[in-house]
Amino acid sequence: MDERIQRKVEKLEHQCQKEAKEFARKVQELQKSNQVAFQHFQELDEHISYVATKVCHLGDQLEGVNTPRQRAVEAEKLMTYFNEFLDGELRSDVFNNPEKIKEAADIIQKLHLIAQELPFDRFAEVKSKIASKYHDLEHQLIQEFTSAQRRGEISRMREVAAVLLHFKGYSHCVDVYINQCQEGAYLKYDIFENSAVLCQRVNREVGDVFSNPEIVLAKLIQNIFEVKIQSCVKEQLDECRKSDAEQYLKSLYDLYTRTTGLSSRLMEFNLGTDKQTFLSKLIKSIFISYLENYIDVETAYLRSRSSVILQRYYDSKNHQKRPIGGGGIQDLKERIRQRTNLPLGPSIDTHGETFLSQEVVVNLLQETKHAFERCHKLSDPSDLPKNAFRIFSILVDYLCMEHIDYALEIGLVAIPSPDSKNANLYFFDVVHQANTIFHLFDKQFNDHLMPLISSSPKLTECLQKKKEIIEQMEVKLDTGIDRTVNCMVGQMKQILAAEQKKTDFKPEDENNVLIQYTTACVKVCLYVRKQVEKIRNSMDGKNVDTVLMELGVRFHRLIYEHLQQFSYSSMGGMLAICDVAEYRRCAKDFKIPLVLQLFDTLHSLCNLLVVAPDNLKQVCSGEQLANLDKNILHSFVQLRADYRPARLARHFS
Repeated sequence: MDERIQRKVEKLEHQCQKEAKEFARKVQELQKSNQVAFQHFQELDEHISYVATKVCHLGDQLEGVNTPRQRAVEAEKLMTYFNEFLDGELRSDVFNNPEKIKEAADIIQKLHLIAQELPFDRFAEVKSKIASKYHDLEHQLIQEFTSAQRRGEISRMREVAAVLLHFKGYSHCVDVYINQCQEGAYLKYDIFENSAVLCQRVNREVGDVFSNPEIVLAKLIQNIFEVKIQSCVKEQLDECRKSDAEQYLKSLYDLYTRTTGLSSRLMEFNLGTDKQTFLSKLIKSIFISYLENYIDVETAYLRSRSSVILQRYYDSKNHQKRPIGGGGIQDLKERIRQRTNLPLGPSIDTHGETFLSQEVVVNLLQETKHAFERCHKLSDPSDLPKNAFRIFSILVDYLCMEHIDYALEIGLVAIPSPDSKNANLYFFDVVHQANTIFHLFDKQFNDHLMPLISSSPKLTECLQKKKEIIEQMEVKLDTGIDRTVNCMVGQMKQILAAEQKKTDFKPEDENNVLIQYTTACVKVCLYVRKQVEKIRNSMDGKNVDTVLMELGVRFHRLIYEHLQQFSYSSMGGMLAICDVAEYRRCAKDFKIPLVLQLFDTLHSLCNLLVVAPDNLKQVCSGEQLANLDKNILHSFVQLRADYRPARLARHFS
């Protein structure tokens, strides 16, 4: 079996080698055939290139011959048509068949150009006929365009517009398109909304009709601004320009705002290279005559309106404004009064009226707010800070000076002198309202004025003006508060003088005293508590503590000096201690540590009026009295009814 298989293997190997040699021979033959075919292909390619070159050369030669021939044919046709015009009879079908108006238009347009070159004296008649036919065809094309537009045939409109593009009347075609677009577009009352809708509709179709849609759309927008909007603006503003400044300013602001709003909506369309400048020029051309003197109208109206608001308020109060701070003797009196609190001349009675009104203030601020809004919109950017400052100055004049400052002046004059009886004090009501009003003024300054001047030199000027106003008012407020506090102390002094009797602290029957504290103490404490409550309701922040501290210190000085006027028995000293204890409870309402400390010390001093002579030295060295001047201690000891210099000096020292 092995030998058989071996023989079979050898036979197959021999056969495989034979077939391999045969395959190699065939591959060599195929390679030779391929090389021959490649050579033939190269030869064929060269031949094709040669033929193509010849064909191109021949084509160039044919074109060189054919182009002049075509031109000659066209020239011959044009000459034929020209002869018809020369003979005065148009026989060609192209001029008589309405369906061939496009070809006729092309021919007449070329003839019209040729006629322009001909001498007038020899060809005047034919030039006239060609021009007549030119205008006739132009008119027919425009009529055809108009009809197609009314039928809504965009493709036909595009064809006619393409033919008219080479005619002089192409612009007239655009005008017709623009006019017909606007037919029925302004049925609603809002011209600005109608214009926006119209432009959106035209923008969608103008590219399908004209080869230069951006120019056509720009011309439509120009027509809307210069005809529709300008006539609307003129009609509304000229009517009230001289007769009603308020309506004029409102209408100007409204129309300008809506026009710029329309301009912003139109910015989304393709109107050429610089559409921002294009639209700005259109707006400027409409409003320039109104914006040139806008700020003069605004400030004149604001002054007039502010004056009316104030006068109406004073009339409602039956009040005739007084000339305040007029200089001379009046000014001198006021300065002396402010510095010395001397009663120079009678004060006026305002019957509790502060002459400040939040309603008036809100009206003035509202008018000024509208003025700032109009100023922001209508002023040229370069003039905006200057114009805003003019409006702010008017607000300062009428709100701060004519209203708040005047009320402070009246309030100062109305403050009674310290020795007035049953004086009614209303200045803290003035302080409270002035403070509230100035907060509103400050809010408008930050919310409406600051954005208009924040990046200009006028910011410093406005802040300085505001600072001067605040300082001027603070001086008058401080003066009024000081004089009011002084008057409060004067009222307390009158109560004490009227109610406190010498027998209160030196009763005839020492064993039959039933009262806890004197009538004068009760009335003074009642009065003080009312004034403290009024101060807390009228002021805010640290101002409350500052005023209460001043009142508390003066209240303490008054009681201290008052107690120094009496002589005290043992029971009278106890009553004085009870009175001071009540004064101290009243001082707690101040919530000022210094004031409470002063009354604590005074209470301790009053103990010197009742303590046994042998204990005086011990009491004087106590915590409350150890740091006091010995003269003060001695002055209180002298108030004792049993005081004998020689007798008590030994115990006191």
